[in-house]
Order: sequence, then C-alpha cells, then structure tokens
Amino acid sequence: MQVFQEEAPEVSKAFDSLISALQNTTGLDAKTKHLIYIGIKTALDDKTAVHFHVPMAKQLGATRDEIKDTILITLSVCGLRGVANCLPLALEVYDNQV
Repeated sequence: MQVFQEEAPEVSKAFDSLISALQNTTGLDAKTKHLIYIGIKTALDDKTAVHFHVPMAKQLGATRDEIKDTILITLSVCGLRGVANCLPLALEVYDNQV
C-alpha cells in the first residue's frame, strides 16, 4: 500500500474515498460488511486481507463461529483452496487477537 500511495497518490486518494463511501453506506452494519469482505477475500485466496480483516470483524462483535461459517460458505463458490489456505489463518488470528 505504501508504494501505491507514493507512486500513484491521486489514484490512492480516490481509492481511499471509495473505501470510505462503502464504509458509510447504511444497508449493512459494519460487522456484516467485514464478514462479507472476509468471504470474498477467502474466495480469492487473499490471505493478507483475511489476516487484517478478521481482527476488525472481531472488534465489531463477530464470533469465532461467524468467522468460520463465513469462510466455509465459500466452498460452494470456489472450492477448497481458499478454505484450506484461509481458515487456519483466520482462526489463529481470531484466537490470538486480544
């Protein structure tokens, strides 16, 4: 992200504005948005995003079972790869987050 911000500051600012606008929509609560994001990123096998968003979801009240179910539901979309790579990581991050 630092290289993105340094090399393309205008695009980076526009991206940050998009993220802010999405965070400020009112159709879903913040916890649900993070759970959906974790599911999407699991489907894309993006372990880095899962690593950073699990603590955010936990701070918003997500339970361990909600994190687990969010990841498991991606099986029906993209198969085992994302689950195999992201579920152990997500549960470890969740369990070690204070």
